[in-house]
Amino acid sequence: MTKAGFVSLIGRPNAGKSTLMNSLLGEKIAMVSQKANATRRRSNAIVMYEKTQIIFVDTPGLHEREKILNQFMLDEALKAMGDCDLIVYLAPVTDSVDHYEKFLQRNNGKVKHIIVISKIDQVSQEKLFKTISSYNKFAQHFEALIPVAIPKKVGHLDLLQIISKNLPESPFLYDPNDLTSELVRDIYAGFIREGIFENISDEIPYESDVIIDSIEEDANLDKIHATIIIEKDSQKGIIIGKGGESIKRIGKYAREKIEFLSGKKAYLNLQVSVKKGWTKDKAFLEEIGYK
Repeated sequence: MTKAGFVSLIGRPNAGKSTLMNSLLGEKIAMVSQKANATRRRSNAIVMYEKTQIIFVDTPGLHEREKILNQFMLDEALKAMGDCDLIVYLAPVTDSVDHYEKFLQRNNGKVKHIIVISKIDQVSQEKLFKTISSYNKFAQHFEALIPVAIPKKVGHLDLLQIISKNLPESPFLYDPNDLTSELVRDIYAGFIREGIFENISDEIPYESDVIIDSIEEDANLDKIHATIIIEKDSQKGIIIGKGGESIKRIGKYAREKIEFLSGKKAYLNLQVSVKKGWTKDKAFLEEIGYK
């Protein structure tokens, strides 16, 4: 008898959701950044554990609505909460329980969940025990509480075991050899956005996005043409940089991630386009996939 199900990774921005998903999969398919609100869309990873197929769904962080783009991101997270078989709620060890209490209000007992205390390698044992104790009064709400240190893979096996226990009996929903059901172009666009987040400071990363114009696949080389969208004319020069230095750095960063995932060489051509006020333009947002 096999099991299968969707498990949504939920938490505040920068709680470590994308990092955990990549780590459990053993491959990097979701963009990761130290900056908050880097994840904008749902993405998934298919992890096989014994006779269980776990489809992890990475989500944008739970936050307050601001621009139309932020509203979309929040809606993505809330939809993922309602569409899954189980929720893994990530709570950084340094957080108070306030974020968790807001999650409980939003979930309202509709979907059972597991609490993962993340980033435990960054604090003392005393602090860890204190944090765990603060969740004890909520014990009737969650199925389990598991501390994890993602870089060291501490707690990963415990987490997979508990998830497997709480998923329904089902045939596998995807080919067991698949890593994700995401489109390659979406994964590559995420790598380019990650390059922008890691190499450009201030608000520009939040006011930029990436459109993959075309991908030409060959046996030994992928040719990828992409456009970086920004909101202001002044941002274009910063993205490109003096003598094209910044955009070359972004391209190199993304290309290395693409080549590692694909296992072959990649040619990456990046263009920059200004679309004023695009984060507030509902029609344009829908045109580029934010529906």
